[in-house]
Amino acid sequence: MTDNELLLAISNMIDQKFKSELTPVKTDLLEVKTDLREVKTDLLETKKDLLETKNDLQETKNEVHQIKLYLENLIVPRLDTIESCYLDTYNRYQNYTDKMQASFDDIEVMKKVLLEHSEKLQKIS
Repeated sequence: MTDNELLLAISNMIDQKFKSELTPVKTDLLEVKTDLREVKTDLLETKKDLLETKNDLQETKNEVHQIKLYLENLIVPRLDTIESCYLDTYNRYQNYTDKMQASFDDIEVMKKVLLEHSEKLQKIS
């Protein structure tokens, strides 16, 4: 055998050795590549879901803001007015509770006097 033939044989042997050892590495790399595609797809779906959630949150934030404005501009002033009316009425009643009992007592006295006067007038007539 000539040197060229020996070199060619050695080259072929090395090529076969590399091919046999590189085949599992190549297979593993293809699997990793496939896995990376799946991860990329999952990430894209997650990104899409996050964007939808962000949009939903923004809508909710806007709705809450509108509710706050409605409460601040319409409901709270009305509640303040209602509270004021009830407090005024309560204070009036509170101030006259003592006078009311005195009025009831006076009415009882007046009833008795009226009955007496009525009896006297009946005797006269």
